[in-house]
Amino acid sequence: MMEKKIIQTEMAPAPIGPYNQAVAAGGFLFISGQVCIKPGTSELNNSDIQAETHQVMHNLKAILQEAGTDFNSVVKTTIFLSDMNLFSEVNEIYGKYFDGAFPARETVAVKGLPKNVNVEISMIATV
Repeated sequence: MMEKKIIQTEMAPAPIGPYNQAVAAGGFLFISGQVCIKPGTSELNNSDIQAETHQVMHNLKAILQEAGTDFNSVVKTTIFLSDMNLFSEVNEIYGKYFDGAFPARETVAVKGLPKNVNVEISMIATV
C-alpha cells in the first residue's frame, strides 16, 4: 500500500468539510480546491475577482510551502469558475504565480461553489 502524508498548515484555511488541505503520496502532492477564505478566519476575501483570485493563490502557495515545494513543481491545476466571463481576469492573475513552465490545466464553469465564491483552484504537484 502506498504511504500517504497529510499536509496541514495554519497559513491556509482549515478544511470546511471531511477532507485535508493536501495529501502527499507516490511523489505527488494533491491539493484540495482552495477558495478565498482568509487563513485563521471564516472571512472571505472577495471584494472583487482580483482580490479573490490572489487569496486563492496565496492559500495554495502556503500549502505548497508546507509541503516543501512551490509553484514550479505544479504539474496540473483545475480552475472552477462561477461564470466563464471571469476567465480573463482570473487567468491573468493566475499566470503571474508561475515562472513560465506552466502546468497542464482545465478551467470549467460550474453552477455553484462553496460559500458562493467565484473561483476555486485545485493543484497536483511533484514532491
